[in-house]
Amino acid sequence: MTTRTGSARYEGLGQEGRGHVSTQSGVLTDQFYGFNTRFGDEEGTNPEELIAAAHAGCFTMALSFALARAGFSEGTIDTEAAVKLEQDGEGGFTITRSDLTLIAKVPGIAEEQFQALAESAHLNCPVSKLLKAESALSATLA
Repeated sequence: MTTRTGSARYEGLGQEGRGHVSTQSGVLTDQFYGFNTRFGDEEGTNPEELIAAAHAGCFTMALSFALARAGFSEGTIDTEAAVKLEQDGEGGFTITRSDLTLIAKVPGIAEEQFQALAESAHLNCPVSKLLKAESALSATLA
């Protein structure tokens, strides 16, 4: 149905290398990333941060559509994703989790219906399906 693209270029090798990522839309164009943006606090982005933003955005849109299908027309949905990168036993790294924290205001919704719609959106969001990593959702109706 739709194909979106992103690209990366890394110049130099290892910790001394410097990378840049770009997106098809141009929202990111040659955005810097490297060892210190990934494992330190240097300004720039990193793959885990981009995955977190994609997961939060995908889930939030999925929940928005689920709420609309259920007859709700007002509300706000705020989601944060925390993607965890851990060193594995083979000297490499593995993304082990993506945890979503949701705070939503939806006038007139019951807590039980909210939780059911949120969990369904979590399970059926395309990025959740893609990640196949352990994932959790913490949902709060404000």
